[in-house]
Amino acid sequence: MVVTLVTGGAGFIGSHVAEALLHQGHRVVVLDDLSGGSVDNVPPGAVLEVDTILDEGKIDALFRRYHFDYVFHLAAYAAEGLSHFIKRFNYQNNLIGSINLINASVNYDVKCFVFTSSIAVYGAASRPMLESMPAHPEDSYGIAKLAVEMELQVTHNIFGLNYIIFRPHNVFGERQNIGDKYRNVIGIFMNKIMRGEPMTIFGDGTQTRAFSYINDVAPVIARAIELPTAYNEVFNIGADTPYTVNELALRTAEAMGAEPEILYLPARNEVQHAYSSHEKIRRILGEPDSTPLQDGLLRMATWAKTVGPRTSRPFDTIEIPKNLPPSWRQRA
Repeated sequence: MVVTLVTGGAGFIGSHVAEALLHQGHRVVVLDDLSGGSVDNVPPGAVLEVDTILDEGKIDALFRRYHFDYVFHLAAYAAEGLSHFIKRFNYQNNLIGSINLINASVNYDVKCFVFTSSIAVYGAASRPMLESMPAHPEDSYGIAKLAVEMELQVTHNIFGLNYIIFRPHNVFGERQNIGDKYRNVIGIFMNKIMRGEPMTIFGDGTQTRAFSYINDVAPVIARAIELPTAYNEVFNIGADTPYTVNELALRTAEAMGAEPEILYLPARNEVQHAYSSHEKIRRILGEPDSTPLQDGLLRMATWAKTVGPRTSRPFDTIEIPKNLPPSWRQRA
């Protein structure tokens, strides 16, 4: 049986990828430190190893025990805006932890290393963002993701480790951590509504993003290893149609059956417009499912109402408090 490691498999995207791999007949081992994920997210049939990717000795022992055929690396702390203020944490978790996994994959002859990067690597590039464009990340998170991409390319050239890199964007859906106030705007909006609080928007809300439903993304990532033409390639993945954050707030309130109430906060440092082309992934991996935004929001809203509102906790280890948005300092 094919044995596959999914890091971050108790989290949002990772748990859905793990579930898809199980359906494909893999024996799935989930590695997660549960800092942002939950045991409840781990799909039945997967083996859960609760540990960190930061301990290279433990990583080596894990690879020695299971002899993985494939590695799907989804463990990350994906908060572009906050990454400016937690640089050390960002690079330790999003870069150094990834290097530990790459080293072990080379040493134990993994067939392919699948990495979820981000369109944060593009920075403020012209739209739609193309895989062929030069990468110019504008935050520490995007820099870390780009460094891992570059390391995978170099490692392939020297050691022959195959890789597939996906650059997803604004993925939402069931099992998202709606209690994290620093990332995942749709989850933040739904949590605010359930707590009877206004949805908060930085700036004037004219920022644009394309919001991608999880069931259109995770199965594509999982089955990519079955297509040799996908090996050693980089793919944008996600929805095509951009929406303003203002429009997203109205649509989210509608999906939740609530009257929209919005509180505008001072603008923060962020890329204003970010959405990508998916011509390459269609050409190589085929036409993915495309769930309309409102349908995806309704499905997530149904799930969110069953789990209920969550308490948002401030990040405990802010390294640079200077210029931190005031709303990120508050306990709520």
